Amino acid sequence: MDNEKRTCLYDKHVALGAQMSPFGGFVMPIQYKGIVEEHNAVRNACGVFDVSHMGEVSVTGADAEKFVNHIFTNDVTTGAPGKCFYGMMLNPVGGVVDDLLVYKRDDDDFFLVINASNIDKDVAWIKDCAAGYDVMIDDMSDCLGEIAVQGPLSEEVMTEVLGIDCGELAFYTFKTIDIDGESVIVSRTGYTGEDGFEVYASHDLINRLWDKLIDSGKVEPCGLGCRDTLRFEVGLPLYGNELADDISPLESGLGVFVKLDKEEFIGKDATESLKAAGVSRKLVGIELLDRAIPRHGYEVLDESGEAVGVVTTGYHAISIDKSLALALIDAGHAAVGTPLLVRIRRKTFPAVVVNKKFYKKSYKN
Repeated sequence: MDNEKRTCLYDKHVALGAQMSPFGGFVMPIQYKGIVEEHNAVRNACGVFDVSHMGEVSVTGADAEKFVNHIFTNDVTTGAPGKCFYGMMLNPVGGVVDDLLVYKRDDDDFFLVINASNIDKDVAWIKDCAAGYDVMIDDMSDCLGEIAVQGPLSEEVMTEVLGIDCGELAFYTFKTIDIDGESVIVSRTGYTGEDGFEVYASHDLINRLWDKLIDSGKVEPCGLGCRDTLRFEVGLPLYGNELADDISPLESGLGVFVKLDKEEFIGKDATESLKAAGVSRKLVGIELLDRAIPRHGYEVLDESGEAVGVVTTGYHAISIDKSLALALIDAGHAAVGTPLLVRIRRKTFPAVVVNKKFYKKSYKN
């Protein structure tokens, strides 16, 4: 782990006895007390995650809105300042460079949140695409930290513990506030399927907010292990699993975030062609009719034993007590109810296609 980066909260995690492991180029906490306990804390009460490994990029200038719409699949012209947008940056052949959140601070001021493992690639891509646009691109990844407060009690915790009133924030909106003379972004999105908030601030302030949360006793520190089990249960994608440079968002069932009615964006032509032709593979949910656990990369077969796809993420789901998987498979086998097999090492186990949203989300309306 010597070559891995550390977030501004690294020492806090070590002091709490977290199991640390490489993730996305960083040494990150995977679990503290245990994945099951942390998962259930977020589902039933409140947990806090260090997500300071995520990258942040500021795009400002007279052409900022036009430029962001050029590199982003969603349409940022449809929302007022204070709106968050989810979508993808695509390559010219329609594969996904990264999925990201875009915060619209103003028509000439945008804040992009990108995946940790893609920071260098994404920043280079964004800058390469900026030729001819009147924009300034600032990689802020090394100077900002981020915590995510997640769970049904998260609004109460934000107010009572951190003194941040978030009641007026609707889902997928944000505001900029002042804390101790510092400009801080607070948003309400969430990657767990539960109500939750994200706070972006300096390393020093993130440390102080973290300490308040942990010292309160009202929040469970949570590692990336349960962050993955939580997002998996509600069918949210992880780059490198359900999305990649050779996987179209149409194949992943994310076409709603690809606004083909926009005038143009990188990858639009390829995506339109794929939509017209029809996708040859689809991301589906699979339930194993056994206690065996499917994992990323395991082969999916039809009933005759012919390979038809691959597992992208798999777990014995904590909230549901079933062995489940997301899998990218041939479109002809993607209908709910289709019987399949999953190869786990040298054995195959019976499975069936199910809705890939295994657990009902509990976001604030």
